[in-house]
Amino acid sequence: MPAFASRLSGRLNLKRWRNYAPALVLIALCILIAIANPNFIELRNLVRVANSAAVPLTLAMGLTFIILLGSIDLSVEGSLSISAMVTVLLAANDLNGNSYGWLAVLAAIVASTAMGFTTGVIQTYLRIPSFMATLGVWFIGLGVSVYMLGGSAVRLMDPSIRDLALARFLGLPLAVWVALGAFVLACIVQYFTRLGRHIMAIGGGEDVAELSGINLRRVRIMAFGLAGFFFGVAGVLSASQLGRSDAVIADGRLFAAVTAVVVGGTALTGGEGGVINTLVGVLIVTVLGNGMILLGVSPYVQQTVQGLMIIAAVALSLDRLRLRIVK
Repeated sequence: MPAFASRLSGRLNLKRWRNYAPALVLIALCILIAIANPNFIELRNLVRVANSAAVPLTLAMGLTFIILLGSIDLSVEGSLSISAMVTVLLAANDLNGNSYGWLAVLAAIVASTAMGFTTGVIQTYLRIPSFMATLGVWFIGLGVSVYMLGGSAVRLMDPSIRDLALARFLGLPLAVWVALGAFVLACIVQYFTRLGRHIMAIGGGEDVAELSGINLRRVRIMAFGLAGFFFGVAGVLSASQLGRSDAVIADGRLFAAVTAVVVGGTALTGGEGGVINTLVGVLIVTVLGNGMILLGVSPYVQQTVQGLMIIAAVALSLDRLRLRIVK
């Protein structure tokens, strides 16, 4: 019995350490970069960091719910492309005569949310693994977006939507406030709604959740729809920040979002972690990227560091004492 109690206490301490590790890494990272280059802690640079984190944070909020299910969503870039394309083509632009203003933003978010619901229906009713279902939706979304844009970049000329990137409130770009709003909404969904509790339950054990009376199919469809909503908001922010939509507007966004979620401590096996962890993960990835730029690190080295970081994060997040089979 003493030996069993000792092992149990050790495992609890390890789990507690894993919970706090991302926040400690973020603090240590900020201190080290500030020592290496004091320009890091200048207000102008901190605002730049916050602005750079806006789109990744919004994307990662949606992806977090899918990973909490124990699934994966590769449609991030396709959904973001569709949202940005709808925003630009329906608002004032240099390709057509449309000028629907903020109705374009609403249509973009609805389109991306609909893509999410469609993905959920495909995945649950056709019983296709989420990896393959979302991979197909990714390429469908990207193909439709490129076709509608005519294969070229289309400029966004609506000043009110561009203000999401250009205007400021209390010293921060409006895009940052939108991203913080997305974070607050995600927190409410995870911690204060039945959907959030059911997502965590399914990720913790699908069979047990089903025996508890949870409608697995409905929860999955709702989760993918919710993710599509966040991807749509991120698409609008991307279009406003770049001032255009084109074929490469979403390039690299999937990797950045997955990295942020995993580095923050949300387990790929599901049921552990959440949106607060993801916020920390986004800040780690953004601060690290900003720090390497300030230190003059090569972009290729930056990609290598990010790759090593995601491998290390996954290795630390897995409980190998319970993981007997690696697929």
